[in-house]
Amino acid sequence: MGLRVVQVNLKARDDVALGRFWAAALGWVARSGGHGATSAAPAGFVWTEPGAPVVVDVIAVPDPATVEARAHLELATTSRAHHAELVTSLRELGATPAEGQGTVLADPEGNVFCVREPQEWDGGPIAAVVVDCADPQAMARFWGEALDWTVHEASGGHTVLRAAGGPGLEFVRTPHLRTTRHRAHLDVVPSHGGDQAAQVARLRERGATLVDVGQGPDVSWTVLADPEGNAFCVLAPGP
Repeated sequence: MGLRVVQVNLKARDDVALGRFWAAALGWVARSGGHGATSAAPAGFVWTEPGAPVVVDVIAVPDPATVEARAHLELATTSRAHHAELVTSLRELGATPAEGQGTVLADPEGNVFCVREPQEWDGGPIAAVVVDCADPQAMARFWGEALDWTVHEASGGHTVLRAAGGPGLEFVRTPHLRTTRHRAHLDVVPSHGGDQAAQVARLRERGATLVDVGQGPDVSWTVLADPEGNAFCVLAPGP
């Protein structure tokens, strides 16, 4: 039994407002669990079900600008008309152009994301989670073993992992890595019937390290960092 990606975790000052933005952007619904957490997910979503889509979970933190992460979302489009409509809709919801490019946007709290050029796609509104890194091949090896995903595409500076029916995980060589450009990380969960402690031990054997991001001793998840220091959470499996 391996791991599956369950959600992309975003940091914000106002989780409710940003959760509503992302729910509207993705055509989903926002649900707030209180305590500074709001999810954007399809109606009727149950995260513990096998085959559940990758969703967005927005967590309130006092100062998001200090969060160190190097991942961002890329949204799917399937035609020129769809691309134009989505960009227009995102701008109306409060997204703004970033880095001088029309399809690179920032959400209302400054989290950078991209709207992809049109391509054939049936995996939902999120096309990929993209990670800036120093060594795409090494990152792909670690994450491929962690998730049991296969390499879909590889070049000198770009490697794509993908599983059927959902977003890809892409690693892009970035010469000058910045630590505060993005505020997103992955949350993974043991596949149905898996054991959290065993999965954490397996990941540590492959190069992951335990990290303290202020989570405290009593949480149900374990925070690790991959070999390039990108934090991610291993959640406890559901009942």
